[in-house]
Amino acid sequence: MGPRRRARGCLAPLLSLLLAYRGWGYPIPDSSPMLLFGGQVRLRHLYTDDGQDTEAHVEMGPDGAVRAAVERSPDSLLELKAVKPGVIRILAVHSSRFLCMRPSGELYGAVQYDPSACNFREHLLGDGYNVYESEAHGRTLRLSPQASLGQPGPSRFLPLPGAQLPGTEPPWGEGPEPPDVGSADPLSMVGGAQGRSPSYSS
Repeated sequence: MGPRRRARGCLAPLLSLLLAYRGWGYPIPDSSPMLLFGGQVRLRHLYTDDGQDTEAHVEMGPDGAVRAAVERSPDSLLELKAVKPGVIRILAVHSSRFLCMRPSGELYGAVQYDPSACNFREHLLGDGYNVYESEAHGRTLRLSPQASLGQPGPSRFLPLPGAQLPGTEPPWGEGPEPPDVGSADPLSMVGGAQGRSPSYSS
């Protein structure tokens, strides 16, 4: 066997190894905008004491008024959702109103979401409290000042984990009853017309 033929015999395994390496490919990073903020929805009660005489939670009623409430209530349950890195929008779960700010710094609850008024930058402090700053106006979110104290309202908030309070119903209503798996007709397809598809109506 000549040296040229032996060289060809050595090149064949090397070539197959290179082709196999190229065949592995490289992982493509997922750049889907749908996954960028995945899981960034939190149910919270924004609590503050901020050196005041009374403790308070941010509360937003059906009338759109933003006020301080001593106790947690359905109106104080808020949904904090990321809309871009470091920026959130705040929705009152019970009243379905968005927390917004006017250029003067006045807070109000809006039925429609407006990014120019309802986006807040979330600043995390070392003690666990957060400060929220209007993205458009650069003003810090503050509760209404206490007239008796004669000083600005609190601006540091502790986001306490929240859930639907017992005895309250979500605005979207309850889901359907689970099927009775012990029944001979768990999907209620035989007895009565309740729950039947319109396709089966004559």
